[in-house]
Amino acid sequence: MLLVRTAESVTEGHPDKLCDLISDSVLDACLSQDPHSRVACETMVNSAGTCIVAGEITTKTQIDIETLVYKVWPECKRVLIDLQQQSPALAATVAAGGANDQGIMLGYATDETAELMPLPITLAHRITRRLAEVRKSGLLPYLRADGKAQVTVQYNNGIPQVGTIVISTQHDEEVDLNVLRVGVIEHIVEKGMIPVTLQTTILVNRQAGRFETSADTGVTGRKIVMDAYGPQVPNGGGAFSGKDPSKLDRSGAYMLRHIAKSVVASGRAKRCQLEAAYCIGVAEPVALYIDTFGTGKELDVEAYVRTFPLTPEGIVEYLDLRKPIYKQTACYGHFGNAAFPWEKT
Repeated sequence: MLLVRTAESVTEGHPDKLCDLISDSVLDACLSQDPHSRVACETMVNSAGTCIVAGEITTKTQIDIETLVYKVWPECKRVLIDLQQQSPALAATVAAGGANDQGIMLGYATDETAELMPLPITLAHRITRRLAEVRKSGLLPYLRADGKAQVTVQYNNGIPQVGTIVISTQHDEEVDLNVLRVGVIEHIVEKGMIPVTLQTTILVNRQAGRFETSADTGVTGRKIVMDAYGPQVPNGGGAFSGKDPSKLDRSGAYMLRHIAKSVVASGRAKRCQLEAAYCIGVAEPVALYIDTFGTGKELDVEAYVRTFPLTPEGIVEYLDLRKPIYKQTACYGHFGNAAFPWEKT
C-alpha cells in the first residue's frame, strides 16, 4: 500500500518566523530577570520595515522592547508598541494553580527517525536549516534570508522514499537562476544529507522563478503546523511563541511531546500520540487520550503516562521551564532538537 505524506518548513528569515523570534526574545528578556513573568507577546511585521508588538505582559522588570526589536531585526524602520498587563482574574487563576484557559494539546513520537519525529517534517527542517547555514557561511553568497522547503515522502508498505522536494529561496538580483538551482541542489540537498533517489523530483524556484524581495506580512504563531509535527499529526490549534510557560498551549504541548517520546524511546510502542484537554481554572486535564496505533500495549502505556505530572505547575517544575530558553525554539520546529528539555527521555 502506498501512503504519501508532505510537510513544509521555512527559514528564520521568513516574516512569520521573524515575528516568532521577536516575540520569544521579548519573553526571554522578561524571564531572564523575572522567572515568574506572565507574557503573551504578539508581533507583526511588514515589508516596509514596520514592527508592531502588542499583547499582555506582567513582569517585575523593565524591558526596552524597541531596542530589542532593532537588535533582532536590524532592517526595521519603526517600532510600534501596545502592551497591557494580564487581567487580574486570569492572573489569580494561574496563581492558584489552575489552567490559564481551555484548550487541547497534543504530543507525538514515532520511531521512523532518530529524533523520533515524522520523516517529512524532519527533512523539511533539515533543508531550511541548511539554507540558513550556507547563506551565513558565504558558501552560497547570493542567497537571502527568506526561504521555504516542502518534502513529500512516499511510504510503500511502510518503507519511506523521498518523492518530491520543493525549495524556494530569496536571492540577489544579479544571480542566474540556473546557477542558483545547481548550487541549491548540490549544497542544500546532496551535501545536506537529504536521502534522494533517481526517482526523486527536485524543484527549485519554479513557476514564479525570481524571488528577489519579500512582500509578505509576518505574524506571530502563524506556522503552528510546521512548528509541531507537520500535517500528518493533528494540531490543537494553539501557537507556541511569545507565551510564557504558564500557558498550556506551550508547556502542555511540550510535556505531551516529552511523554510520547519517552513512551517510544522506552520501547513501549513504536508510535504514540497523546491528547489532553484542559478547562480554565482546573489543574488536571479534563480528558486524556492515548493512541499507540496498535504498536504497544495500551494499558501498560496508560499506566506509564500517568506517572508524569500534567498540572500546569507540575509541568513547569518538571521541565524547568522558567528559564530564558525560548528564543532558540522560534525557528525549525519546537520538537526534535535534543537541546530542548522536553526532548530528553
